[in-house]
Amino acid sequence: MSSNDIIVSLDIGTSKVRAIIGEVNNGVINIIGVGSADSEGIRKGAIVDIDQTVQSIRNAVDHAERMVGIQISDVYVGIQGNHIGLQTNHGVVAISNEDREIGEDDIERVLQAAKVVALPPEREIINLVPKQYLVDGLEGISDPRGMIGVRLEVEATVVTGAKTAIHNLARCVEKANLHIAGIILMSLASGQMALTKDEKMMGTVLADIGAGSSTIAIFEQGGIVATSTLPVGGEYVTSDISYGLRTQTDQAEKIKQKFGCAMIDDAAEDQKFKVNRMGSNMEKEFSQVDLANIIEPRMQEIFHLIRQEVRRLGYADKVNGYVLTGGTVTMPGTLALAQHELESTVRIAVPDYIGVRDPAFTSGVGMIQYVSKYMRGRTVSAPKKSVSRKASSPSSPSKPGLFERLKTMFSEFI
Repeated sequence: MSSNDIIVSLDIGTSKVRAIIGEVNNGVINIIGVGSADSEGIRKGAIVDIDQTVQSIRNAVDHAERMVGIQISDVYVGIQGNHIGLQTNHGVVAISNEDREIGEDDIERVLQAAKVVALPPEREIINLVPKQYLVDGLEGISDPRGMIGVRLEVEATVVTGAKTAIHNLARCVEKANLHIAGIILMSLASGQMALTKDEKMMGTVLADIGAGSSTIAIFEQGGIVATSTLPVGGEYVTSDISYGLRTQTDQAEKIKQKFGCAMIDDAAEDQKFKVNRMGSNMEKEFSQVDLANIIEPRMQEIFHLIRQEVRRLGYADKVNGYVLTGGTVTMPGTLALAQHELESTVRIAVPDYIGVRDPAFTSGVGMIQYVSKYMRGRTVSAPKKSVSRKASSPSSPSKPGLFERLKTMFSEFI
């Protein structure tokens, strides 16, 4: 990686599309631009309207571009959903160099060997994550470069997804006149930012509670071992408030953000607000306690479903704690409620960068960290202001075979 690189991450969520621009100076990341736009065309984390999604992506990217004053052409895109699958695989190669020193070519070949898995025709490899390397039977090697050996092996986790979901996501980004530098599993990116090395080793659940869905990723022995997506999130809380207070959904969302509290015990009776009721010009006054009586049962249900899903995945007794992230967990009282419902140690992960100190930005910032650490040599050079975004349009001959390239992308995660 050169001393000064620009990495742009694109987090396409149910409520917001976020474009984050990170600058890498000698290995140190600075967040220099953030663009956010209301997400249209996404339901429960899945794309349901291509054109609306494209417009949301354009709005977010334009916002980020205006903040920094550069032209964005290449982006790393996050993907998640219930179609994601994990499986382990093994790769073996013989060292090709005469002096038996392991080089980049050998690592590339062994990672390609690990990608040889039997997949149904409707599935595709998204990421390949090495767990460990073995040199002549010696285990536990994280980086075999420069070692001497005859036989190189790798144990890796193969992340696969549904072709239709991958291609629809890629289509939206392409139609927004952007070039996909890579697709990254959101849970891997969030884990890079949110979890410590010890948390990844000991067994931790990373729960990303967004607007339309909650993604659970279980980390153990230093890597991701299971992932699942539940179709519940902050939108359900907003819907409950809308029904309970008989008001419009957009007003219910504003009330939730300004006065919402996840625990009745933490709510203030003297905190009052007025609501325009549907079918009437009259305003009615409510207290924060009234609001908490609506919010707490739904948040309890979300944490109950998360715990139930961890048990279904077979990790109920192997988990030593939970880490929460996502826009929904910013609500006051969420941490205390989660500790009570999950009956475990719980903390909320917040990115430690100026301008993005909010759990909603964990995935986007995590993608930038992930790229800078595991994808050396594949980062995007700093875009020039004079570069026309038309140069990276889907019809341009400079971008042949995007979907073919996605199949062989991300082979270097060291």
